[in-house]
Amino acid sequence: MAVPFVAAVDAGAPGHIAPYGMLCRTSMRVERFIDDLRGTWDELVGKSRRGSFLFLRDYMDYHRDRFEDHSLVVRGEHDKPVALLPAHQKDKLLDSHGGLTFGGLVPAPSLPVGTVLDVFEVLLRYLRLEGFETLRYRSMPHIYHQGPAEEDLCALARHGAQVAHRTVLSVLDTRHPAAAQERRRRGARKARAAGLTCRETPDLASYWSLLSEVLWTTYGARPVHSLAEIELLRGRFPRNIRLFGCYRGSEILAGVLIYESPTVARAQYIAASDTGKRLAALDLLFDGLLHEVFVDKPYFDLGTSESADRRGFNQGVLEFKESLGARAITQDTYELRLR
Repeated sequence: MAVPFVAAVDAGAPGHIAPYGMLCRTSMRVERFIDDLRGTWDELVGKSRRGSFLFLRDYMDYHRDRFEDHSLVVRGEHDKPVALLPAHQKDKLLDSHGGLTFGGLVPAPSLPVGTVLDVFEVLLRYLRLEGFETLRYRSMPHIYHQGPAEEDLCALARHGAQVAHRTVLSVLDTRHPAAAQERRRRGARKARAAGLTCRETPDLASYWSLLSEVLWTTYGARPVHSLAEIELLRGRFPRNIRLFGCYRGSEILAGVLIYESPTVARAQYIAASDTGKRLAALDLLFDGLLHEVFVDKPYFDLGTSESADRRGFNQGVLEFKESLGARAITQDTYELRLR
């Protein structure tokens, strides 16, 4: 059987075809993303089993001033897009994706494993042709998949990718929950007795002030997103980015910013003031989120509790999450040397 000739679009010259041969069952070509492809990109993200609003261009492009975009579109027969790779470049490193919670291949919904392996072949050929030396690949945790979608892990293993970092996420499976500790239930009762109430709120400014103070006084850190950035993103994705607060009257004592996807509610930012801690405001807030607001969501992701050096855990934060009933899943970051 003849080996087809495959072409990749040169990233440095849109429209220029740089041919090379490879063992691949179908003709494919790789095209660097440009703004004219926004509609094509977002349409495939919306259909993929690995789609996420984080991969939509209105989200990805908010920080394009800090991350040099080098996202890729793979086209197959009849020039139809078959896969996307959200990515940015730093020197000779291609990272998918350092500015997002995760990255990785976004395949068309019906793409079988054999074709995904072919997609990786053509992507790696493209990266070598363009002079990249390393691919960093931040895998999407399986709880975010909208159906079985781990073909990419098979491809990474075949090409010798190594796990560079393994992150532990604290996750509640709402269909098979571990019991919350009694102290969390006592805390919720205490907060109710103190007259605290919880609700969804549009007031990002008040919460960002509380959050920033807590992060600075506790860790000497700032929120990853500025207030202007998170207001911009919430304006673009009001159904996916939602703020919930616990109040005493009109004063916010604690809050949780939720990133909502089809299968997961992720607590992106969690904070409570000193008064909120004393009155157990977060216990009441999580009680409502887990048993009312997101009771039908398969998973509730409380995120990582890594220490600043990424070698251990913030034990107090981890214990709080596990006391709510969360248990560990892993998120792996792979690195593949290309030369």
